[in-house]
Amino acid sequence: FQRLYDVARSVLRTEDDVRRLVLEAAQDDVRDGGRWLEIQVDPSGYAARFGGITAFTDLVLDAVADASATPCREARGTRDRQPQGLGLMGNHASIEGLPKAHLHLHFTGSMRHTTLLELAERDGHHLPDALVEDWPPRLSGADEKGWFRFQRLYDVARSVLRLEEDVRRLVREAAEDDKRDGSRWLEIQVDPSGYAARFGGATAFTDLVLDAVRESSRDVGIGMAVVIAANRTRHPLDARTLARLAAQYVGRGVVGFGLSNDERRGSTRDFAPAFRIAEQAGLLLTPHGGELLGPDSARVCVEELRADRLGHGIRAVEDPDLLDLIVSRGIALEVCPVSNVALGVYSDLSSVPLPELMAAGATIALGSDDPLLFGSRLAGQYATMRAAHELTDVQLADLARSSIRASRAAEDDKSTWLGEIDEWLGQ
Repeated sequence: FQRLYDVARSVLRTEDDVRRLVLEAAQDDVRDGGRWLEIQVDPSGYAARFGGITAFTDLVLDAVADASATPCREARGTRDRQPQGLGLMGNHASIEGLPKAHLHLHFTGSMRHTTLLELAERDGHHLPDALVEDWPPRLSGADEKGWFRFQRLYDVARSVLRLEEDVRRLVREAAEDDKRDGSRWLEIQVDPSGYAARFGGATAFTDLVLDAVRESSRDVGIGMAVVIAANRTRHPLDARTLARLAAQYVGRGVVGFGLSNDERRGSTRDFAPAFRIAEQAGLLLTPHGGELLGPDSARVCVEELRADRLGHGIRAVEDPDLLDLIVSRGIALEVCPVSNVALGVYSDLSSVPLPELMAAGATIALGSDDPLLFGSRLAGQYATMRAAHELTDVQLADLARSSIRASRAAEDDKSTWLGEIDEWLGQ
């Protein structure tokens, strides 16, 4: 813990870095409803680099005075000019204010941590420490043991959804969280078979989710749709059943058909018949691939399943020919940076090859995957990539445009939101 803390402290090298840290801490607190912040610091830990204890204390206090006066307007929804000389690498705009679409969010994984705790307490359901004191959990998908632990925690979280009102609450809160992060459109992914036993069957559960989506979309003021996803750890015949189910709801809230879970399990090409059913029904095809197994997995999804979008797809960057194919076909990549690092696909956020994908001309939609287990929602994906790769506002706007264009939202809505991105960029 201390070593990691010291490493983080070592990146503060200039006066502008200190001012930026203080300003962003203030903005984060105001966004969370804070009215008063007392920030604790040991000046001796920074004295050598900043001219002594007194000089560093003076710098911090001056930064506090500036930050206290400036960030509140941003938190209420309008953007602020940062103090001159702050050194924010050309990024002056609020990420939450940037219109965007969210195309990679799993149903149970969208649950708020506080909701998980409340529902578990209500029913006397014991949660593992990884979902309570040690949240967010330390995860790894590097081997089957690590993935099994991830899946076990996911199944525990799913088990707290016991009532119809729990499902409606989850969907409403996912909509609220997305809207708060600037999302105009949310496609939430769900495997109805995982909830069928408790909610009267896959069809009854799908009806419930779609009703909750319509209700939340109306009340919260955000566009929403559903992607029904099969589980690649189950038999491909089960996937065909789900594809037929999804086809019944075309035009009634279901816009896509996916394939999720551990890429290392089963044979992806065996699910092609299910994807042909979905394709014939006019559904968007968005299987997971190119994450844990690398570019070969993504290629199967592209060539055998005929994907319109790839869930993750990040490791297509390792195969230039595949990446060229993806770009030429306009296949969007649902990139989930925080998830990639948490599961060990990449060692740290700066290693996520987002700039390489952008340079190749890929269509990219940043997604949060499972915020309940990874601790980061949609705006966090943009924020971490901006910090890790020093992305400009223009680059962030390009990512947001890509996400909207890759969505299944109505074309008129897309045009409106793209115009709002131009306004965001021009302020």
